[in-house]
Amino acid sequence: MTVNSTPPPQVWPTLRARDARRLIRFLVDTFGFEEVMVIADGDSVHYAQLRWPPGGGIMLGSVRDDQDDPWPVQPGGFGGYAVTDELDELYARVVAAGAEVVQELRKTDFGSQEFHVRDPEGNRWSFGTYRGEPVPS
Repeated sequence: MTVNSTPPPQVWPTLRARDARRLIRFLVDTFGFEEVMVIADGDSVHYAQLRWPPGGGIMLGSVRDDQDDPWPVQPGGFGGYAVTDELDELYARVVAAGAEVVQELRKTDFGSQEFHVRDPEGNRWSFGTYRGEPVPS
């Protein structure tokens, strides 16, 4: 058994979904996230954790209609950026899956490549090769 020594993320983007099970399948099958944990009752997902293989992850759950929702995030209001070294392959997979491409694959002014897409809940995702600026020592 191989143990991953990479520490888990310390910042977790979170989102809600009208159909969380469908969104999880889309994020795993189309984008390449890995399902780590899903706690659910039937179609209602209380908590899900997905890992982005190059590093990072997200948490999500089903939207709740009750007044006591401790996390009243609206479905479709999330936007995120994920780094990948396999941008061309991911773009081809996203297009083949019929996802809504908002910005075609392109080179940016700052030397990165990226594309933007919307998931079935309306959340906007940007995938690219830009890793951010180095942390000063």
